[in-house]
Amino acid sequence: MFLYYVLAAIAGAAIGIAIYIAVVRLVAKGHADAIIEKANAEAENIKQQKIFQAKEKFMQLKSEHEKFVSNKNSELKDRENNIKSREGQLNQQAGELNRRQRDLESQKGQLNAQRQKLDAKMEECNKLTQQVNKELESIAGMTSEEAKKMLVDNLKAEARSEAQAYINDTMDEARLNAAREAKRIVINTIQRTATETAIENAVTTFPIENDEVKGRIIGREGRNIRALEAATGVEIVVDDTPDAILLSAFDPVRREVARLSLHQLVIDGRIHPARIEEVVAKVSKQLDDEILETGKRTCIDLGIHGLNIELVKLIGRMKYRSSYGQNLLQHSREVANICATMASELGLNPKIARRAGLLHDIGKVCESDPEYPHAILGAKMAEQYKERPEICNAIGAHHEEMEMTSIYSPLVLVADAISGARPGARREVIESYIKRLEGMENLAASYPGVTKAYAIQAGRELRVIVGADEVSDDQASRLSTDIAQRIQDEMTYPGQVKITVIRETRSVAIAK
Repeated sequence: MFLYYVLAAIAGAAIGIAIYIAVVRLVAKGHADAIIEKANAEAENIKQQKIFQAKEKFMQLKSEHEKFVSNKNSELKDRENNIKSREGQLNQQAGELNRRQRDLESQKGQLNAQRQKLDAKMEECNKLTQQVNKELESIAGMTSEEAKKMLVDNLKAEARSEAQAYINDTMDEARLNAAREAKRIVINTIQRTATETAIENAVTTFPIENDEVKGRIIGREGRNIRALEAATGVEIVVDDTPDAILLSAFDPVRREVARLSLHQLVIDGRIHPARIEEVVAKVSKQLDDEILETGKRTCIDLGIHGLNIELVKLIGRMKYRSSYGQNLLQHSREVANICATMASELGLNPKIARRAGLLHDIGKVCESDPEYPHAILGAKMAEQYKERPEICNAIGAHHEEMEMTSIYSPLVLVADAISGARPGARREVIESYIKRLEGMENLAASYPGVTKAYAIQAGRELRVIVGADEVSDDQASRLSTDIAQRIQDEMTYPGQVKITVIRETRSVAIAK
């Protein structure tokens, strides 16, 4: 009985499950159909929307295309109208050109006819001219070419004589006025500038107390004196001169280092090679400081401010340099004062003139670029250290090795000549002095018509004697100018050279 109930329960459960499954399937089928139907409806709706959007896009593109086509058609019509208008203008211009061409051809025919008439008349005139020329040649007894040449030669000689006379008058008047004004300015400048005559030597004398000190300086087997010469670059001459040793060198800086080193060594008493090298190095450093101090003191004395420190050092080094025996620093100070005085007389800025005068020879104390002339090198250095262009030009042009573009350039040139040409300022080696005088005389004697030439007044004047029968007065005037120009271009000389051409006629008769 229990089993029956169990089986009945199982059968009932199975039937319930089967019924549940069937019901679930029916419900799921209905729900799926509803979902499918809803999806189909939404798809149809989306399809209709896309079709509508596509139609709208098509209509928009169609409208834009029609608008673009319309614009292009409008542009084409405008271009077509312009082309037609231009074609009409070109046709009109072509007609005008054709008309002008016909007019020109007509005028050309008229001109050809006139030209033929003129040619006939010219031929007739030439025949008449030739006939007249033949008659004139027969009357004058010379050909037309000979007459023409004679006339041209006479006109040339007359024009040359008149031109030379005018040039001489103009130059004489200019020289008179310029010489008078220049003399006034130069004399006032020299009178207002007090200078010292200082000539440097190539030998310095070092005093000693006795021969014992001399022996200590020489050292055992001369080792001390060799060490001193090697360290300073100075030749030390120890001879029979009592109480003195000679220091010989062309470089004043080296001589000064040797002199100060010897002074300290003699005072200290310890003289041996190691001590010599130590003292020389110390003295060299002290001398560099003294050079800088000298440059600063010079700038302060002259009222010059704002110089680059390197230029100040170069100014200080001028104290130990010389030019033809003249101390370079004293010469530069003198040139600076002369420039300032002349600038004041001429109404220029004396500060700029003084600055240019002080710096005009800095190229002589520079150790770089020795292949350049000192004037050009000085101008380059001044430009490198930001000096004013007029000062750089005055430095570079004071020997006329550069074109003068500054009003201060001739002032520096004249002041340098005044400082170097005054008596006692400079000295020259006798051989170079004689060679310069002979060169001037030979240069003047190379001209035709010159019989004698003499260089006088230490080479500052050249007198040239010419033959009266070979050189005329006008040629003598031109000869002096030519010789002066050649001396200026080919020779080196201090100051200026005056050329005097002497032409005289001598008639000698003897009464018996």
